[in-house]
Amino acid sequence: MREGKTSIVFDCGATNVKVLAINEKGEILRSGSFPNNTQPDPFYPEYRIWDVDEIWNKMCKASREVTADLDKEDIIGVSVTTFGVDGALFSREGKMLYPMISWQCERTTPVMQGIGKYIPVEKLYRESALLPFNFNTINKIIWLKENKPDLVEKAHMWLFAPSIFTWMLSGEMKNDITMAGTSMLTSASKRNLSPSILKSINIEPGLLGGLAEPGDIIGHVNSDAASLTGLPEGIPVVASGHDTQFAVFGSGAGVNQPVLSSGTWEILMVRSRKYMSGKEQLDNSISTEMDPVPGLYNIGNQWIASGMLEWAGRNMFPECGEELHQKMIAMAAEVPPGSNGVRVIPRFFEESRSTGGGQITGLGMESTREEIYRAMLESLSLRLREGMIALEKAGGFTTDNILCVGGGSKNRLWNQIRADITGVPVTVIDKKETTMLGAAMFIMYAAGLASSPEEAREMIPFKTEIFEPGDNFKIYREIFG
Repeated sequence: MREGKTSIVFDCGATNVKVLAINEKGEILRSGSFPNNTQPDPFYPEYRIWDVDEIWNKMCKASREVTADLDKEDIIGVSVTTFGVDGALFSREGKMLYPMISWQCERTTPVMQGIGKYIPVEKLYRESALLPFNFNTINKIIWLKENKPDLVEKAHMWLFAPSIFTWMLSGEMKNDITMAGTSMLTSASKRNLSPSILKSINIEPGLLGGLAEPGDIIGHVNSDAASLTGLPEGIPVVASGHDTQFAVFGSGAGVNQPVLSSGTWEILMVRSRKYMSGKEQLDNSISTEMDPVPGLYNIGNQWIASGMLEWAGRNMFPECGEELHQKMIAMAAEVPPGSNGVRVIPRFFEESRSTGGGQITGLGMESTREEIYRAMLESLSLRLREGMIALEKAGGFTTDNILCVGGGSKNRLWNQIRADITGVPVTVIDKKETTMLGAAMFIMYAAGLASSPEEAREMIPFKTEIFEPGDNFKIYREIFG
């Protein structure tokens, strides 16, 4: 049975390698996945790398499973999304010169700490609009220049992670703008590589090559890749790139509509026509990346979220088993707004320990675990309000609605608390895998099914549930201001 025009999307995440077949209505027809994990660097065992061959083999196996019973005539193209910043040096012949350093590796921490010897961090932030994270690409390239200068000298190109796999699919080496936008090597205002930043670290622009826009056809699936993946030979290989950008686009978010991707970490991001990257934004941890659509910016910040709730589950609700989340939510729903004076400072991640770490205050002899859990939901919702206000200032807009996606969007109590504390409606969509759905929309555009990625998005129906600010809105304003 014909199932409609089908896009194939490969995705490499930190925990899973996935392949999906998605039709023009946004329906997932087939899926395949395998666990992913970092490996010790063969040259420095204390450091972490991604095994590119292992990931490629998992992609190929998942693709064969997904395409096995699809009508090959329906497959219109393939694209690849991955986590940001990571990549590797390649020779002109296509040999990887050093393993792909993982964003989880500690080797670049001292590089970022000493970045000032190359360029002042304030200037770097002003130009790139990216926060000075230790894992940014600029730090990996500097590390290679300082420790493996001969490899940098002989390299033909630095390929970001998605481009490594589109090269394996097509034999064409081409980076995309959304991945370059995570590197701290670009000018956010010019949507291209930054000559001044590259000059400061003595890197020629040619090392990264010309940058493709999402939806550009990089090449076509070659015969070797076709035999390994089960994909039809000759179908277009379409540029997409950084998973976060395509998750925002694939959520259906409009301009100036913040999107909260709620998982272990929460990422609040908005598609805006303008941005700011001054000292205030740096102090407020605002980072700006390139939207898949030219002329728009993705302004965002992030914080630990469900990871803290998982901590609560392990330590305070150990008997709940598989029904952990439902029981925690049901118990916390009986607690009044304000959690009877219990408060949580949500700094529950490793780096925060040096500056105080997470705290639980207001405890008394009668305090309960459900009060602590609800206080966590309230503290995270307050953090969302802070992030929303910071994004509004950086982008020059007022929030009318927050779109919520990801695992944390399934917590109805949390959604209502979010709406009550922020004072704006929170909309939850029914779509899963919004990163890969967003990439599929650009495949549809490249294949001529739509005149633009936005038109492709309009072809896909979204079901929504809206949580309006309720009676507790005024109570929370009295408690928290």
